[in-house]
Amino acid sequence: MSNDKIKELRLPKEILAAAWAIALGAIAPMLDSTMVNIAVDTLIKDFNTTLNIVQWSITGYVLALAIAVPVSGWLMNQFNGKKIFVGAVIAFGVISVFIGISWSIFSFIFFRLLQGFSAGIITTLMMTLLVKTAGQENLGRVMAIVSTPMIFGPIFGPVIGGFIVQGASWHWIFFINVFIVLIAVPLMLKYIPDFEPFNKDSKLDVFGIIILSLTSVALIFGITKAADHASFHNDQTILWAGVGFVFVIIYLVYNRIRKNQTVLPMSLFRHKTFLASTIGLFLANIAIMGPMLILPLFFINIHDFTPIQASLALIPQGIGMLVTRPLIGKLIDGIGAKYVVMFSLVISLIGSTPLIFITDKTSMIWISIVLFIRGTGVGGIMLPLMSDAYTGIDDKQLPQAGVGINIIENLGSSFGTAIIATVVATAIHGLQSTIANDLKGYHAGFLVSAVVLAVIFIPSLFLTHKKNAS
Repeated sequence: MSNDKIKELRLPKEILAAAWAIALGAIAPMLDSTMVNIAVDTLIKDFNTTLNIVQWSITGYVLALAIAVPVSGWLMNQFNGKKIFVGAVIAFGVISVFIGISWSIFSFIFFRLLQGFSAGIITTLMMTLLVKTAGQENLGRVMAIVSTPMIFGPIFGPVIGGFIVQGASWHWIFFINVFIVLIAVPLMLKYIPDFEPFNKDSKLDVFGIIILSLTSVALIFGITKAADHASFHNDQTILWAGVGFVFVIIYLVYNRIRKNQTVLPMSLFRHKTFLASTIGLFLANIAIMGPMLILPLFFINIHDFTPIQASLALIPQGIGMLVTRPLIGKLIDGIGAKYVVMFSLVISLIGSTPLIFITDKTSMIWISIVLFIRGTGVGGIMLPLMSDAYTGIDDKQLPQAGVGINIIENLGSSFGTAIIATVVATAIHGLQSTIANDLKGYHAGFLVSAVVLAVIFIPSLFLTHKKNAS
């Protein structure tokens, strides 16, 4: 490879610095959303309450995050994106202090709702500002950098959370955010460029924001209830899913009347790559996030691991994702998303299919190797799909595209955890609780994940391919 070609592949320092600063701003919300799960038992005891009430601090966080997504689209159109992003990160840190000093379970839930809202603004702005910073030609490599917090969250969050709960107290799960924010904010102020409002002429689409928020809340809440009951046939799921679909129809009619002048114009889905990428992202969230729910349970129930040991057992998958990250970014920019996704799907299936056959006798070394292979493949699915979703999108439409992508990802991950939990419960329904019977449930869950991964080959056919890449 010539020196000129190598120089071309190197990212400009200012883009690199801005990307890392944006990634740093997103680390606290990504870690926080997974760390709190470890503290559930401690919270029940400390606040002298029930699991159902504590669950609202997790469900409420997700719902508030979903509500913030369409709001953040308007904020980007009207104000300097850097100021909104930095402001949301500072708000996240300040709210974390209030959660840490909560005096009752209800104040705890209230502050978690506020925290979820600020996290929704951070995660939506993160991707959109990144696309604007990087430009289409550098998008893959920059996405590889900025999406690092997304890996750190699910993989290392439970481990860090477990050590904090055991070594200190649950309060420090939230106080630790203050230190992250204090480090992140000065670097963000220094390295993130100012962003002009994307479309100052756009009016606040109050009705569209309300309908989209209600749609997300109704569907996610209904799906959550399916996971709770381990069945999609419970009254609450049917009711809330029905309400969600009514809101979808209302929004589609409203969007048509407004001729796509809405917070999420349906005309975006006329872009072939945007449509294919969003379908792929929805399915990928089911295939990837679903097993993230049952893998720790497999280690706890089948291998008698403690929660911290179960979290540590997942680290090989995270290392696999991190190892391939830089290479995947370069490949996306070099050859386009299509073949990167296809090849990654093959690797992911090689690393996912053995999970259908693992038992309590399977060696942990073998499981670690399988999870590592799975991680290397999984990293190459989400990243190109996300990058390709923005390909060919006009600058003025970036906020709307960010809104659409985030809503679909939130629904996909909620649906993934619910469908896998339901499949596991259905497979062992009525059977005596033995290791052999429990394994049937886990195997069924892993099988569903592998099948959904295979289905992603269909939308991947419509992703971009850079023919002139040399």
